Amino acid sequence: MAARRFGTGRPKGEPTLPLINIVFLMLIFFLAAAQLARPLDPDLKLVDTSDQSVIPPPDAVVLRADGEVLFRGRPATPTEILSVLHEETDGPEPNVKILPDHRSSATDLLTLAGALKEAGAGAIHVVTEQAL
Repeated sequence: MAARRFGTGRPKGEPTLPLINIVFLMLIFFLAAAQLARPLDPDLKLVDTSDQSVIPPPDAVVLRADGEVLFRGRPATPTEILSVLHEETDGPEPNVKILPDHRSSATDLLTLAGALKEAGAGAIHVVTEQAL
């Protein structure tokens, strides 16, 4: 009588192709998510702080080192900034967040905050970089 063969005798391994597919999809997701965020101005250096709860807001007023004021990537006056924010918010006085360059002067920051307040801003927050 002849002996029968029931297989190759090799144990079947774990399927790695589905795992590779999942890792690849996660990589694509995180690459796409990173591209959706609006990048900050590359010349901007934020002020340091140790506050752990600071998260840079997407629509903040940027104060550059030379005193130039940018809003959503373009130069803007406090009146223009507040008119846009008034259209987008329901409240009478929208809150404004300022991202100052760490090389900007305190005088420019205070002047900008005062001009925003005169233009109709509610609370004004200065956003800084988290120190480690």
